[in-house]
Amino acid sequence: MCNPIPASESSPKSLSPQEQLPILYRDEHIVVVNKPSGLLVHRSEVDRHETRFALQIVRNQIGQHVFPVHRLDKPTSGVLLFGLNKAVARILSEQLSNGHIEKHYLAITRGYAPESIYVDYPLKEEQDKYTDKKARKDKPPQQAQTQFCRLATTELPVEIEGYPQSRYSMVACKPTTGRKHQIRRHLKHIGHPIIGDAKHGRGRHNRYFKEHLNAGRLLLHAGRLSIRHPIDNRLMEFVAPLDSMYLNLVDRFQWRDHLPSYLSQDMPNGCEMGTAAMAINRE
Repeated sequence: MCNPIPASESSPKSLSPQEQLPILYRDEHIVVVNKPSGLLVHRSEVDRHETRFALQIVRNQIGQHVFPVHRLDKPTSGVLLFGLNKAVARILSEQLSNGHIEKHYLAITRGYAPESIYVDYPLKEEQDKYTDKKARKDKPPQQAQTQFCRLATTELPVEIEGYPQSRYSMVACKPTTGRKHQIRRHLKHIGHPIIGDAKHGRGRHNRYFKEHLNAGRLLLHAGRLSIRHPIDNRLMEFVAPLDSMYLNLVDRFQWRDHLPSYLSQDMPNGCEMGTAAMAINRE
């Protein structure tokens, strides 16, 4: 089993709780944390006034340098993997580039999403005016594929966009490529944007969830990450629990029994999302 290391080892007593992240797993080569929504992975010109970063917090927390392997958008929560040296980070980055790292997400979207749909829709690179100043402006769209599976739905007796009721879905998402904002853009493409997505979503629905349901964040969670250990090649799976705000929504909509199997003891109504649901830390 990938057991969390004891708090006494992962959280120096000199740090306050506000300066720590939940450590899901740590050994001498990697560390895995549960990143909260609203935290950047590292410094970025996109948000130049931000002063807190996951990389810095984890470095201070464990007392050594860490090296990011992948990215999570600032508003996305969930599993975040770091290498503890450059060589390990490079091996894991190659796994990611070669499609050998599996990532599973959970989203709450507007409308009744399709029961199951594989979206193969190329995405043009989203460039930022600060970080991509020198990037080519004429790059062709890149291949992008995501599998979506609707787990549950709800209908609220609230008029938001001219309809007497408003419908929402809980959706399992499995990207097979890693383009910027891929899940968010693919769900927008099929007409079911994620709640809380300020750039690709629907403002009225975002505001309703923030003002009436105490959910003012992007409702996208990176729940599970599967890798091969960079040193001994063990298959390892890391699961990040949902935060209390997300769970409160799940319970409010009576979706607890429909959560993916990795977040719940119950299977999600026969909806399978590939072969990654394997034993944790299995040889």
